[in-house]
Amino acid sequence: MPIALKLFGDLRKKVDPKVSGTLPLRLKIDDPEITWVSDILRKFMIEENEVSHIFVNGRFAGFRKKVSRGDTVALFPKNMGLLYKWYFKREEDE
Repeated sequence: MPIALKLFGDLRKKVDPKVSGTLPLRLKIDDPEITWVSDILRKFMIEENEVSHIFVNGRFAGFRKKVSRGDTVALFPKNMGLLYKWYFKREEDE
C-alpha cells in the first residue's frame, strides 16, 4: 500500500502547474526510498520554508517524522498557516 500525499494551496502547483480549483492534489507514492517527511519534500522539490504545517495520519508532525506505507501525509503552504504550532506538540522521530 503506497503513501497517500495531499498537497494544499500553492504546493499543488509545485507538482502540477495546471491544477485549478481549491481541492487538495492527491497522489500515491510507492517509493521504497521514502522514510521521512523530508524525503517527500525532496522528491517533489519543495523547500522546507515553503511549508507551514504537516500532518501524518491526521496528527501534527514535523520534517523528521517517519512515514510508512499506508500513511497519509498532508502538506500545507505558508499562506495557509494555522495556529497549531502554538497549541499542539509537533511529532518527530529524530
